Amino acid sequence: MKSLRTVIQGLYVQLVVAHEMSLPVSMRLRYEPRDPYVIHAAFTAVDSDETVEWIIGRDLLIDGLEGPAGEGDIRIWPADGPDRCDSYILLNPPAGAALLQARTHEIKTFLQGTETLVPRGAELGHIDLDASLAHFLAEG
Repeated sequence: MKSLRTVIQGLYVQLVVAHEMSLPVSMRLRYEPRDPYVIHAAFTAVDSDETVEWIIGRDLLIDGLEGPAGEGDIRIWPADGPDRCDSYILLNPPAGAALLQARTHEIKTFLQGTETLVPRGAELGHIDLDASLAHFLAEG
């Protein structure tokens, strides 16, 4: 779904549990031009009501589909092989790790929608600096 303000896409990914075993997980990606540098990702295991949310840098996601990207809590890389039809997302918080396998073309379709709203490199022009400053001053 795409509107003038938000790009949202749901897709299914696989939570890799072991070499020969994985579990289906619903992943919902959301992009809002008012926060142009990030992608909000929500993960829900099939048959579960519990959702885990992560914020992923848009550049990290774009770069990770082409080659290994990221350090620390989030790492993304394409699967080996000539077609590279899958990509891996490693979420590695202090409490444990989750390795997700996703279809690269589905993520690329989502990212194309984000770049239609805010081309890569034009993010700063979409940030309301006055509102951001007022928000930070109000919290202090």
